[in-house]
Amino acid sequence: MESRNITVALDIGTTKVCTLIASSNDQDTEIIGVGTYPSQGLKKGSVVNIDKTVNSIQSSLEEAKLMAGIENLELATIGIAGSHIYCFNSTGVVPIKGKEITAQDVERVLEAAKAVLIPSDRDVLHIIPQEYKVDNTTGIKNPVGMCGSRLEVYVHIVTGKTPSIQNLLKCVELAGIHPSKIVLQPIASSKSVLSFEERDLGVVLIDIGGGTTDVAVWKDGSLVHSQIIPIGGNHFTNDLAVALKVPHTEAERIKINYGSVLNAQEQNNTHVSVQGLTGTKPKEVPVEYITNVLAARAEELFEVVKEIITDKKLDHLITGGYVLTGGGSLIKYLADLAEFNLDKPCKVGCPKPIGSMSKVMQNPKYATVLGLIQEADIQKIKRSKSSTSDKGVIDSWSNSIKSVFREIF
Repeated sequence: MESRNITVALDIGTTKVCTLIASSNDQDTEIIGVGTYPSQGLKKGSVVNIDKTVNSIQSSLEEAKLMAGIENLELATIGIAGSHIYCFNSTGVVPIKGKEITAQDVERVLEAAKAVLIPSDRDVLHIIPQEYKVDNTTGIKNPVGMCGSRLEVYVHIVTGKTPSIQNLLKCVELAGIHPSKIVLQPIASSKSVLSFEERDLGVVLIDIGGGTTDVAVWKDGSLVHSQIIPIGGNHFTNDLAVALKVPHTEAERIKINYGSVLNAQEQNNTHVSVQGLTGTKPKEVPVEYITNVLAARAEELFEVVKEIITDKKLDHLITGGYVLTGGGSLIKYLADLAEFNLDKPCKVGCPKPIGSMSKVMQNPKYATVLGLIQEADIQKIKRSKSSTSDKGVIDSWSNSIKSVFREIF
């Protein structure tokens, strides 16, 4: 029987917890289990109630395990975001001791890039190489094997508040699963939504979640900048709840069913029945009024994105425009309003298909969790290659010892 590996991804968001279980081999990956459950213990990506968060994670895991027909899960790749995340770029330089650059030299230069002053209450989550420079040659993606006397690297470093990371990991472990890797959510979403050509051309991914919006800027296949904005889909819902004086659940229903950020001709003089507080009579609200409320929040969000791009002087890199994803991107005409506000081409990006459940999962709200599955597969391949390489070294060493003994005896 063909052996297959089980991979688990856990997207713990402000609005929902989503668990994905995949079965893979060398040829393909199949999604065999999906579980979603409302997230009740997070605010803007950070844990505010451990018991409620653990319950949400456990409920999502149980649903996915039931669908996959699996009783026990041990490891999972975890997505992380939140306003506590801070990212910056750094550089490192080392001299080359031998004639050729080795993997050890690459490790040394990455350590040199990491040797910057980071506050004691922060942990480094990612050190992502952007490009290497050998002597005066720039734009190198893999310097191993090249000749030179000086190796330089430009990296993107992702950090998070230590207590926030520990609280999230504690919730996962209390839910009965061990985190094998933590991945920044916009990196995961980029993996599943953006093609290599888009990342090479230069695009900005805007992943609109429940509590935050994650921004990732890509150029020449490398992550140039990432940032978490504390505005998400819940803010759109809260604006409607306040403006219409209705409960949050009713505001969410209105947003999903009638939400739009541009006034269409067919909406003229159209009204929607809205249920207020329990015991009150429904009232008729113009659709145009709902649109104006949502559009105001959307314009604020895109203004913040524009300020980030301008402040970091990244506008000249964005040749391919903007890609919206995440559950918050499903509001009608949001991409059109973004294109108008950001002065660049803009579209809603859906995750690339994986296995036979591609049609069900090809929804922007699954962008992060599908990216986490891909990231988990990449890590498994790396570990497999590493163990094979180690085994090769041991076998080679063993054979040479045997040959020495044969020569002696």
